[in-house]
Amino acid sequence: MSKPDKKKPSAEPEIMEKLVALSKQRGFVFQSSEIYGGLKSCYDYGPLGTELKRNVKAEWWRAMVTTREDIVGIDASIIMHPNVWRASGHLATFSDPMVDCKDCKERGRSDKWPKAEKGAEVEYKVVVDHQSGKKETRKGAVGDLAIVCPNCGSPNLSDIRRFNLMFRTSLGSIDPLETISRRLEGKALSGEELRKVLADAIDETAVYLRPETAQAMFTNFLNVQQAMRMKIPFGIAQQGKSFRNEITVEHFTFRSCEFEQMEMEFFCHPPEFKPEGEKSDMEWFEYWSNARLAWYSNLGIRKEKLRLRPHAADELSHYAKGCNDVEYDYPWGWGELEGIAHRSDYDLKQHEKHSGKKLTYFDPQANKHYHPYVIEPAAGADRAALAFLIDAYTEEPPPPGTNEGRTVLKLHPRLSPIKVAVFPLVKKEGMPESARKIVGEFSKSGIKAVYDEKDAIGRRYRRQDECGTPYCITVDGQTAQDGSVTIRERDSMKQDRIQVADAVKVVQNRLAE
Repeated sequence: MSKPDKKKPSAEPEIMEKLVALSKQRGFVFQSSEIYGGLKSCYDYGPLGTELKRNVKAEWWRAMVTTREDIVGIDASIIMHPNVWRASGHLATFSDPMVDCKDCKERGRSDKWPKAEKGAEVEYKVVVDHQSGKKETRKGAVGDLAIVCPNCGSPNLSDIRRFNLMFRTSLGSIDPLETISRRLEGKALSGEELRKVLADAIDETAVYLRPETAQAMFTNFLNVQQAMRMKIPFGIAQQGKSFRNEITVEHFTFRSCEFEQMEMEFFCHPPEFKPEGEKSDMEWFEYWSNARLAWYSNLGIRKEKLRLRPHAADELSHYAKGCNDVEYDYPWGWGELEGIAHRSDYDLKQHEKHSGKKLTYFDPQANKHYHPYVIEPAAGADRAALAFLIDAYTEEPPPPGTNEGRTVLKLHPRLSPIKVAVFPLVKKEGMPESARKIVGEFSKSGIKAVYDEKDAIGRRYRRQDECGTPYCITVDGQTAQDGSVTIRERDSMKQDRIQVADAVKVVQNRLAE
């Protein structure tokens, strides 16, 4: 099994800059709270970004739930009982190793910082005058951590501290500050004593924003199984917001503190209870790994930009029988797009132990109660949307005899925010009215369509190319004569004449391909 590749120098260092600019210009993604200077790692989806992400989630739900009889969905609360996170281990172990550079004050995860040989002398530059940007060259020996600062290269680092990734808040009518002030009144406490009093007071009403959607599917295992009369093997799926107080946020929406997950827990037979002819737990693990890899390529991501990377033994959790990452070749290098984990029966047993409630499945064939094994495909709607955008972003050179190229988002038509744009060739002779009627027919059929009459027809085409719109329909002088319009396909720019009466059906058929 292979370990993750080191970050490579980008072959297209400017692509993310261009994509971020296009995302703002065309209404895909905005910096959150931009008028106040923005908030690091927080983004708002604009009109087109909202449609894109909704389409990504709809395609996932269609593939994972709607078209299958063995998977059902839930929509659980973001705030759960704190004991859920004690049982899952998140309160005790869900943390990152944080380190600070003492020279440039960079802060980040020590496991992500550049490796260096312990004891080796390195030379680095530190800004000593921030107004002029003047730098000073220094030398130092690499310490026991065997890493250096990714910003300035300094080996002069702090000790590692654990940084819990969960967002804590309080639930109830009692203000934690009142509890704290009451407990501290008239007391002179040392640092450790003070910390304990504060922690105990906060814990009385503490709850957490969920860092993942998975745990609700485990705590609701029996509710769902009994209510829907599900038989092993079966799955529970969920989409929803999760929150992680990440030390390092990076690469636009790739890693942020608030994100939307698309997860499924697939419960299957443990080896000792597998019926003859059924898939084994490891066969289900391979099945879901390959199925999830294929989902991305089926929706347009180039196969050569995708791979399935098995985790090495030292990357696996102690309870995991295996884990595969679907990885995408981002402009900054290969990175995780989705993880498929074989979690054995760990989660159900943990929640059974901490809650005191039985979470076993009764198998009528085996006439036994047992804890099923779990295969977990876990994807992110934001990360998937970003990968689709990056892969779709294309700059085409000018055709022969012209001097104007084009930027186009070659999104899969089912993911495209706008499916059809309808133009009147000119703003007279009844063309705008005819075009608006066509838009109305598409809207009645549930197909997202827009009307656009501004600028020359060529500029309108280019604008829709940048929005990823797969089809453009133009009403012209011939429309009034024979009831036909021009339909232009985005990627090939090929144009055909079709009847107005057939327009909706033609697009529906193409979207179904």
